[in-house]
Amino acid sequence: MSLDAAQRTQAVTRSAMRYCLACAWSPLAEVPLPDGRRADILALRPDGGFVIIEVKSCARDFLSDGKWQDYRAFSDELHFAVDLDFPQALLPGDVGLLVCDGYEAAALRPAPAHPLAPGRRRALLHRFASLAATRLAAVSDPVGLAERRAALRLD
Repeated sequence: MSLDAAQRTQAVTRSAMRYCLACAWSPLAEVPLPDGRRADILALRPDGGFVIIEVKSCARDFLSDGKWQDYRAFSDELHFAVDLDFPQALLPGDVGLLVCDGYEAAALRPAPAHPLAPGRRRALLHRFASLAATRLAAVSDPVGLAERRAALRLD
């Protein structure tokens, strides 16, 4: 059974999130970054470090996206997550590589470390915590979140 691009992205994202959880990392999907970009997955490690995982559904997705390099400025490690059919030779060697089967992921290559500056780490931690708390609140009270967003638009 063949998956379309959206289904493939969803399957790879699910596998990568499970990988994060298995590593004791706390992952959030689709995290807006201060530069206006959006990380597919931003994970907080137990040591306080941040990992960005860029999900790629196919070769065209990778070849048409040059912005992934900007994610290094907002993480201590950068990884690509791809499925089993992805042509891995396209990916640069200086980024971690997770290969996903829709349920699990295996790290085929570790990501080189590029530590964040303390001020950026603190700002990113605040952004991460605020987003996680807001998403959790929305699960228990979606109407409250909608009212908050409406009130913010009026200000």
